[in-house]
Amino acid sequence: MLPFMDHFDVDEETMRSVIDVALSKGGNYSDLFFGHAVGNRILMEEGIVKEGSKSISRGVGIRVLKGESTGYAYTEDLSLEKMKQAALTAAAIADSAKTVGSISVSEVPFTNHYPVEEATTGTSLSKKIEWIDKAENAAWDYSEHVKKVEVMLIDRIETIQILTSEGRLLKDTRPMMRFHVSVIAEKKDNRQIGISSGGGRIGNEYFRLKKSPSEHGRDAARQAVLLLEAIDAPAGPMELILAPAESGVLLHESVGHPLEADFIRKGTSAYTDRVGEKVASELITVIDDGTVKNDRGAVNFDDEGTLTSATVLIEKGILKGYMHDRISAGVFGVPLTGNGRRESYKHPPVPRMTVTYLSNGTSDPEEIIRSTDRGIFCKSFRGGQVDISNGDFVFVPIEAYLVENGRIDAPVKNLTLIGNGPDVLSKVVAVGNDFAFSDGRWTCGKGQMSPVGVGLPTIKISEITVGGSELVQK
Repeated sequence: MLPFMDHFDVDEETMRSVIDVALSKGGNYSDLFFGHAVGNRILMEEGIVKEGSKSISRGVGIRVLKGESTGYAYTEDLSLEKMKQAALTAAAIADSAKTVGSISVSEVPFTNHYPVEEATTGTSLSKKIEWIDKAENAAWDYSEHVKKVEVMLIDRIETIQILTSEGRLLKDTRPMMRFHVSVIAEKKDNRQIGISSGGGRIGNEYFRLKKSPSEHGRDAARQAVLLLEAIDAPAGPMELILAPAESGVLLHESVGHPLEADFIRKGTSAYTDRVGEKVASELITVIDDGTVKNDRGAVNFDDEGTLTSATVLIEKGILKGYMHDRISAGVFGVPLTGNGRRESYKHPPVPRMTVTYLSNGTSDPEEIIRSTDRGIFCKSFRGGQVDISNGDFVFVPIEAYLVENGRIDAPVKNLTLIGNGPDVLSKVVAVGNDFAFSDGRWTCGKGQMSPVGVGLPTIKISEITVGGSELVQK
């Protein structure tokens, strides 16, 4: 575990006095979120470092709750005077004076879910350039059709300290690294892009344990060159097979977001008031779990100080519950789930996913493919978007193939997947036994940016609408 370095120099007495001020107007609850982050970013293109940057931030966010209302303020000046001013600003959500007793502070123990051998942040620039060079050289060597290579390395260490008005004190050091290779291949007038990306809450050992820089370079080039020979995708209703790991982003967007409890509380989700109902095939069990070791979405505790755990959202097709922060859990009278997350001390927490995945099944992945007469097999995605209110989504695959007569056939391009989350989950007819997590590339935007993880085994959906250029003949 990375050691906790105190970047704040604020003692317990000072924090208690700030909490007292925050609650002095009649708030029900308050917390202080101290954050210190050091981040680096290197971008190399065609052998030249085009961008190199380093950022450092430090501050505290002060939140006051009164019922379902939130007062929030932050300051980058950690003097007692400035923190009390921010606390009074946050306290303005409440409007009646209140006598506050001094809280008793107790540090909360937790399990570390992201052990690191050697942090990427703090590694020498020369070593980082060496990794980038290896990836770039591997991409260029893959094919004469490779015309452009970009390699990016991002690393960050964030130090977190939280004190709640309940007296809970938590301290953590959160590492993060991401390695990304983008390749453009060209043949005559045909240009295609391939990407390979990975990382997580892990250190330099990532390249030894998971995927080397050269492997990233070759994989991005392979994908770009493969797509040069891809045919235009057919259009219309087809069977869909999703490959393990990266395809979990479809689950994240189409099902995960509608199960975040702020949408449920506002009544804007397709899953509102449906706990206990069948919302998917009995083959479907969906879990959100912030404890997945070294995953990009893992957190030892959320940004409200709640220890993370596995939350079953859908079990064998039945909706079991939602992902909550403190406000929504209070509204629904349910336990906290550890999903109160924020981008930084500048932002109040809201319900967000951590690592969201579909549980392993029993089907042989090869048999799933053999059982498909005509469909699309998707291995990776650029991303997608969903209408929370009804679950309608659109996704854009990167690497996908036509499946005909039980065999994976030609790669396809220029396609989108169009569907509805609840409808698609009801059409899952097979779940493979080859579960895998994504390799740490996803960042979720929901007003605030948040690192997340996804995962699933091979699954088969009996029908989905494919947006392509050639109508499917049925």
